[in-house]
Amino acid sequence: MRTRSFSNFKATRWRVSTQTYFPGQRYCQQSPVARFSSSSTTLRKEWTPHALKPLGQDSQIRSSLKENHGIVSETLHTAYVALGSNLGDRIGMIERACNEMVTRGIKIKRTSSLWETEPMYVLDQASFINGVCEVSISVETTLKPLALLDQLQSIEKAMDRKKIIDKGPRNIDLDILLYDAEVVKHERLQIPHALMLEREFVLRPLAELIPGTAIDPKSPWKMTQDYLNALPESEGVSTVTPLTPEMEPLRALKVDRKTQVMSIINITPDSFSDHRALDTVKNTVSEIVASVQNKAVAIVDIGGQSTAPGATHVVPSTEAIRVQPLIKQLQGHRSLMELARKHFAISIDTFYASVARAAISSGADIINDVSAGAMDPHMLDVMARSGKTVILMHMRGTPATMNQLTDYPDGLIPTIAAELLQRIAAAEGAGVRRWRIILDPGIGFAKTAAQNLEVLQRLDELRHWPGLIGFPWVVGSSRKGFIGNITGVQRPDQRLMGTAATVAAAVQGGADIVRVHDAEEMAQVTKMADAIWRHAIRS
Repeated sequence: MRTRSFSNFKATRWRVSTQTYFPGQRYCQQSPVARFSSSSTTLRKEWTPHALKPLGQDSQIRSSLKENHGIVSETLHTAYVALGSNLGDRIGMIERACNEMVTRGIKIKRTSSLWETEPMYVLDQASFINGVCEVSISVETTLKPLALLDQLQSIEKAMDRKKIIDKGPRNIDLDILLYDAEVVKHERLQIPHALMLEREFVLRPLAELIPGTAIDPKSPWKMTQDYLNALPESEGVSTVTPLTPEMEPLRALKVDRKTQVMSIINITPDSFSDHRALDTVKNTVSEIVASVQNKAVAIVDIGGQSTAPGATHVVPSTEAIRVQPLIKQLQGHRSLMELARKHFAISIDTFYASVARAAISSGADIINDVSAGAMDPHMLDVMARSGKTVILMHMRGTPATMNQLTDYPDGLIPTIAAELLQRIAAAEGAGVRRWRIILDPGIGFAKTAAQNLEVLQRLDELRHWPGLIGFPWVVGSSRKGFIGNITGVQRPDQRLMGTAATVAAAVQGGADIVRVHDAEEMAQVTKMADAIWRHAIRS
């Protein structure tokens, strides 16, 4: 049995119940409505009926097993590979292994989130980062199970993995969990993986990808989620989302996590609330450095054009000219500040792929796109190729048209969830890793004042929506028009107190990052809100 030292957060479980069973088909029950209370972080979910397919039904599975070794070119195969690391840059090691798989013709179709877990079996070692990827092996280089194992072990060797003790520390660990619907029993390989049914650190990420799939031919009525539910309840298990290699990752499911402050820097002549002159880069850098040193700011979000309602777009070249000098200067200062362990991330706020690419080359760590990749057909590809963390925001239309797109006949929260799930799927389809995605509900974008308030009131429900659990969330309510409408404060730069109230609400609702103009003041608000709702008192 594992021992754990996490906080009192109880990991989310799904209740799966079989209702009706026809040959080749299984149904289970799920409800999109999360039941929870402010006094408990335990979340109970049920399933609504939907058809499920056994593993490999979509693939052309041979009627009989042939040899388990060698290269064939008969069909397309799907496998599930477990990823693990507990030495060095754990997330970096896993991403390097994924990149190695791709270079060897093993296409990664989807990934789970990355989960931080305490060690199992050998307890005297560092915590692990674990995940699962769904891989597709192309027709041209189709690998049989043992040949795929050879490739994975070759990657481990290339990454200098050294096995000191069985189940002990390792910089990278790659295991085949499933391969189509095949059963393999070989001295080097067993499929389904021999120990996966007792390992929460395997079943949890696997259940993100195939929760309603039968994974053990000996019990075809039991689904992935059933096996996860049967394990003892864990406390404090969380996803991890990297910002920079030097910074602690976001842990979206940790109850006592710190809310991070993202400082808005608009290098534009027309921003609705931050009329920062284009020639003030030097002063801006000094302000940012001071905020980081005071531990007020963790992320700097730099934008070169306004996305306020009705704003006119500037061309990509103009936007790039505005933002690159600041990013480059910040990158230079960051190298010096890191010597004093003062770390921060640089985010580029753009919906242009070319601007995002230029910003990344200048030193940006995060791509923040208000359109979630919908306004530039090349953006998702740039996001995927960059390997950086991305922010996908909910919006409809464009900044010029979004105020006419506020009708949500199926309900605001269900629709935001559904439309974000579509953008997540598009990003994953382009190659963005799930663990690299942060979500934004899009306050002020294609929403009325009442709808903005509803998002703040129901943010925790949105966070726990099926398919969205485990993602970090950024909330950007700072100085927005609905605050002025309610408080009667017309000048955006005077909406400090109204913004403070929305920031506190965002923390209560579970935001991981708040995007604000008045960083020093809002850092005080988040400290107090964290102490109230997250029991996190920090210096």
